[in-house]
Amino acid sequence: MKLVQHQPLRLAAARLLVGAGASEDDACTVADHLVDSNLSGHDSHGVGMLPHYVRAIAAGLLDPKAQAAVEDAGGAILSVDGQNGFGQVVAKAGTALGMARAKTMGIAMVALRGAFHIGRIGTYAEQAAAQGLASIHFVNVVGHAPMVAPFRGSDARFATNPFCVAVPAAADHPAVVLDFATSLVALGKVRVALNKGETLPEGTLIDATGQGTTDPAVMYTDPRGAILPFGLHKGYGLAFLCELLAGAFTGGGTVSTVPYEKDRITNNMLSIFIDPAQLPGAAGLEAQVAAAIDHVKASPPADPDLPVLVAGEPELAHRAQRRAEGIPIDTTTWEQLIEAGKSVGVDFAL
Repeated sequence: MKLVQHQPLRLAAARLLVGAGASEDDACTVADHLVDSNLSGHDSHGVGMLPHYVRAIAAGLLDPKAQAAVEDAGGAILSVDGQNGFGQVVAKAGTALGMARAKTMGIAMVALRGAFHIGRIGTYAEQAAAQGLASIHFVNVVGHAPMVAPFRGSDARFATNPFCVAVPAAADHPAVVLDFATSLVALGKVRVALNKGETLPEGTLIDATGQGTTDPAVMYTDPRGAILPFGLHKGYGLAFLCELLAGAFTGGGTVSTVPYEKDRITNNMLSIFIDPAQLPGAAGLEAQVAAAIDHVKASPPADPDLPVLVAGEPELAHRAQRRAEGIPIDTTTWEQLIEAGKSVGVDFAL
């Protein structure tokens, strides 16, 4: 493992993206998003994605110059076409529009379609929470071969379809940010395990014959295996709703209707932004949220070394630790970053 400080890593990531064709502003937006994902402990959505982005640009699947095309009829609903641009760029733009509209109307919905890999969804929820807004996000993935099996199924039929909800900070308490893949693990975590030479817990993967396996390589060799949904029928049900709400409702399509292309990762996201200040509970909201957090965290831990947490706290702890100690990057991922840099004439060395 290599420990890297986050600021030099941001600069190196941005340099690589500029070399691949991005503007400096967009490169910084994407690099900041990826490195912040690493800082938050989500290496699956961090700088390890850069080699994939470089390949996608070279293949014409990711347009490094594309910007969000906004369709706005003036009501509570806005539509954003990502035009195969950097997901972090177009989703950030859509989030900003949704936040502004919610502050005007009390609620807003943003239907984002056709964005190349928007990254860690919690980032957009955190942006809204920082503005005092609650948000709900449904995401699906198209253009990428399916990777998650339905409950009772034996092969992959949809993607990891993230779901995210955030409630803004209240009364000396951090924002509550629930952000997870509806599969047991994100595909990026399988990639990280493969690069580290690690196995995954039993009950996470099945191979191409539908049998359980702990080997992450089954997701990167043909015929491919599949990841299982979390919580059996519950995770599967939520994943399917994400497929419909993010894919069908936005017009971006579902995994059953959009053809697969190697190295393509297209995200659609249906986001709802809510201004709590315009709801009946506004006057006592902060006290209520703080009291609820304190109530659940007061539960005596089953393991004294593992206190009860609320969603968002693990990310805060990771950020504090990794800002101080550095971001760990495994040798395989580091070599892939160096090769990606060479392919666009950039030295990734820090």
